[in-house]
Amino acid sequence: MNPAKRREIFSRLRAANPHPTTELEYATPFELLVAVVLSAQATDKGVNLATRRLFPVANTPEAIYALGEAGLADYIKSIGLYKSKARHLIAACRMLVEQHGSRVPAERAALEALPGVGRKTANVILNTAFGQPTMAVDTHIFRVANRTGLAPGKTVLEVEKKLLKTIPAEFRIDAHHWLILHGRYVCQARKPKCPECIIADLCEYKDKRV
Repeated sequence: MNPAKRREIFSRLRAANPHPTTELEYATPFELLVAVVLSAQATDKGVNLATRRLFPVANTPEAIYALGEAGLADYIKSIGLYKSKARHLIAACRMLVEQHGSRVPAERAALEALPGVGRKTANVILNTAFGQPTMAVDTHIFRVANRTGLAPGKTVLEVEKKLLKTIPAEFRIDAHHWLILHGRYVCQARKPKCPECIIADLCEYKDKRV
């Protein structure tokens, strides 16, 4: 895919949605951290239902740590893998209190040192909470990048690096959200909605639905 086509793709996505953001509900970097950890193998809708119960009761590292694993699990048991997520979050809260003054760090290495936080989660927090031009490649972005020809790659890291290298600088802050939303609602896995797609004429997918 050539640079002109790539620029036009992101120009159209920006025109359609000038201020994209995550569909996870949060008010602070810490709330975002909790929501993103909970979102692994879960829907944003399901996570939001759980955090609407949790955050009015506990939305700081100290408050969630005080709940303990069992107490936290009661609030998030509607989410898959809730026991391991509760264990990770309690351990992460302890680290935040003891090592970071109860603040979510804005550095990748410090974020990835937290239990339950991998590269993708760190990228979401760095991008969404701290405005850094990172690319959290989930299943949606991986599919869109490969299917459209934007950044073909066999691994998540390969796609991440290609996207960061090839997306024009002016689009990098928001590109993560545009691509996730495009994959979630238009360029879907089983039945991509090509006739409704605003970048269909620029996409290099060989099996477009017409």
